[in-house]
Amino acid sequence: MTPARGMKTGNSKAVVFDLGKVLVDFDYAIAARNLAARGRLTAPAILDFFRDSPWLLQYEEGLLDSAAFYEQVRQVTGYGGSREEFGVSFGDIFQPIEPMIQLHAELRQSGLPTYVFSNTNEFAIRHIRRHYPFFGHFDGYILSYERGAMKPDPRLYEVVEEVAGRSGRDIVYLDDRPENIATGLSRGWRAILQETPERSRQVLRAMGLVDQ
Repeated sequence: MTPARGMKTGNSKAVVFDLGKVLVDFDYAIAARNLAARGRLTAPAILDFFRDSPWLLQYEEGLLDSAAFYEQVRQVTGYGGSREEFGVSFGDIFQPIEPMIQLHAELRQSGLPTYVFSNTNEFAIRHIRRHYPFFGHFDGYILSYERGAMKPDPRLYEVVEEVAGRSGRDIVYLDDRPENIATGLSRGWRAILQETPERSRQVLRAMGLVDQ
């Protein structure tokens, strides 16, 4: 019989990973250059647009779908490619953080359930699923654009607890942003501010979750 979602199985702890700057690095300047090659704005102007416009945040919060986001960016930048081509150009901004991917693999091998908990968007997730096999090796995914909320909104942390079937100190959480960590700590989670992969490994080792 398959366990119901949220039911505890195996280890009583779960490890929850942020995605950007924890498992993969990213740089929107790459997307700006990609789009500028087929549009009327320069790469710096497109990067400023991403930083200043509310549309990227609305897209990651699920208030715009991919078609609407593409159309908004196309109108502003003059991008001449199709939506599929845009998705490739916009999503190709990542580099894996290999020590963290290895750390995740060790946690999985030890039997710990793991989850991705990220402010992100559909184009980004499509690209990561396609190009980074490690992304398929989690027990669940709590993604802002699918849930209609963004960290550090406590409602999204409640979803993590529901999906993982755990709360309080049974959740170990890694994130690179202090405000996101603060909300986890307020719920009793054991939260680790990601500063370097070495530091995160050291803290997890002190918790007894990895060997070395």
